[in-house]
Amino acid sequence: MCGIVGLFLKDKSLEPKLGEMLSDMLVTLTDRGPDSAGIAIYGAGDRNHSKITIQSADPAHDFDGLAAELGARIGGKADIVVKSTHAVIEVPTAKVEAARDAILELRPSVRIMGVGEVIEIFKEVGLPADVVKRFDLTKMSGTHGIGHTRMATESAVTTMGAHPFSTGPDQCLVHNGSLSNHNNVRRELRREGMTFETENDTEVAAAFISNKMAHGDNLGGALEKTLTDLDGFFTFVVGTKNGFGVVRDPIACKPAVMAETDRYVAFGSEYRALANLPGIEDARVWEPEPSKVYFWEH
Repeated sequence: MCGIVGLFLKDKSLEPKLGEMLSDMLVTLTDRGPDSAGIAIYGAGDRNHSKITIQSADPAHDFDGLAAELGARIGGKADIVVKSTHAVIEVPTAKVEAARDAILELRPSVRIMGVGEVIEIFKEVGLPADVVKRFDLTKMSGTHGIGHTRMATESAVTTMGAHPFSTGPDQCLVHNGSLSNHNNVRRELRREGMTFETENDTEVAAAFISNKMAHGDNLGGALEKTLTDLDGFFTFVVGTKNGFGVVRDPIACKPAVMAETDRYVAFGSEYRALANLPGIEDARVWEPEPSKVYFWEH
């Protein structure tokens, strides 16, 4: 099962409502994935600063005093905003890799959800409505975002097993389906120096796309290569700093629907996830074709 949603805004006046609209789409698909949920929001940022989203099973312990300790360690200012079990730490972009390493040294139990100039990722075990409420997602603004409701079939119900998965700066992926060759691909990517937090096949797909983009492909090109190098059945929705992309495998057995107006592009595993979007009655609605890459960029 599992449910995927995505929303790419063309109309800036909708940006303050991005979190509200995405949250409604996500909760609508609760019965496709009731065990965990997550959302990636692409919001405000600048090239001089980067965000590191972290998660802790013991936030009271791990987040207390972290900003001061981290700032002292990297020799630069670190600001932290705590949201339940997650926190978003902002540091100078020039210090982001040093900050990432320092966080793991200072707080070994903390997990890094995502890193980038504009991305923030929030995901946890529980019903989508509870996850939305926990992180106050309805109040978040941004240019685009993706989300996922999970029904675990091949790995445990854990926070780290929830989607989205991020393996590159400002990049993340959600997935509905199953990959048959993910262990082989994981081994190949490890030889190139990539690391993995889980045994989830979706993390491998995220790493594969990130690797291709790091080697010069744009989002469209990286998604094209999933069709030749990844085996199985899948629908991928990917977010990057500037864009939003969708691809389905050649069989396309997983449900998917898209809608586009002059104000937004939306994706849902089912149409009902899109039904409350403004102007949906006038949208061009279609089912994405198998083996065809769709992507939009600002």
